[in-house]
Amino acid sequence: MIDLRSETVTKPSAAMREAAADADVGDDVYGEDPTVDDLESRFTDLVGKEAALFVPSGTMGNQVAARVHTERGQEVLLERESHVYKWELAGLAQHAELQARPVDGGPRGVVTPEAVEAGYVAADDHRPGTGLVCLENTHNSRGGTAIAADRIDAACETAHDRNVPVHLDGARLFNAAAALDVDAARLAREVDSVMCCLSKGLGAPVGSMLAGSESFVAEARRTRKLFGGGMRQAGVIAAPGLHALENRGRLASDHDNAERLASGLDDVDGLRARDPETNIVLVETDGPAEAFLERCEDAGVLGVPFGERVVRFCTHLDVDRGDVETAVERIETL
Repeated sequence: MIDLRSETVTKPSAAMREAAADADVGDDVYGEDPTVDDLESRFTDLVGKEAALFVPSGTMGNQVAARVHTERGQEVLLERESHVYKWELAGLAQHAELQARPVDGGPRGVVTPEAVEAGYVAADDHRPGTGLVCLENTHNSRGGTAIAADRIDAACETAHDRNVPVHLDGARLFNAAAALDVDAARLAREVDSVMCCLSKGLGAPVGSMLAGSESFVAEARRTRKLFGGGMRQAGVIAAPGLHALENRGRLASDHDNAERLASGLDDVDGLRARDPETNIVLVETDGPAEAFLERCEDAGVLGVPFGERVVRFCTHLDVDRGDVETAVERIETL
């Protein structure tokens, strides 16, 4: 079976398993796990922030950030197809008691300065005001689009002019950096906090990172504990994350494989594949997506529905060029 549902299906490599077995550990709730400390320090350097926090999942990272940045009842300005809005079980309302104000980021999911300005609400005796702007890079629902640094900067400038902090859901931040050929720190330079998953394109078995100022991370650590995310000898999962960070240069190969997959599928009658910018391939189908995916599974290829007539395939470190060629050949037979 060629599993293209998500990068989250990857298995930890032998090197990651070895790193986990050899990790120096301690109780991280007491701040005594040296491997977690190393991971947080390394990520801090890579994204150019003052401090970082290891969290169990990207969803927790986003929700912790929202809680720390805001006051109860405030509005959060975000793209209407963003992960934090669509796929996190209304966590903004449940965990931080926030109201979501979605804006249209167009076909690439770019939140413009004009959208921030139009969506901003000033606090008064009747309205709680805008407390946070959330951005996403790469943008999952828009097909893994890599949002350029100047577009992030522009949204941040407009938000900051109104004293509104900005959080970046950078679950696939290093994919964006690879696609745009810039450092991750440049993409995150103007945002107040950034989350990045270790368990997506980077291939670690579990965990995400949340970074920002020292004061932000100090409060985020308390909120992580509130949300049940305090971990003990977490070095055994932090060590594979460290390995994944140092192996981030391989992401370009996933992007190359995505291009080959899209090109091959676009040549198949009844399919129209969008040009991928990173490792996500969205394919429009003539018939229902669910029915198409059932036939794909019978042929040994897995994907996920992304609309009534759209499916998503993701390339990752457990899929090589040969697997991509085979997947195209199998789908052609349908």
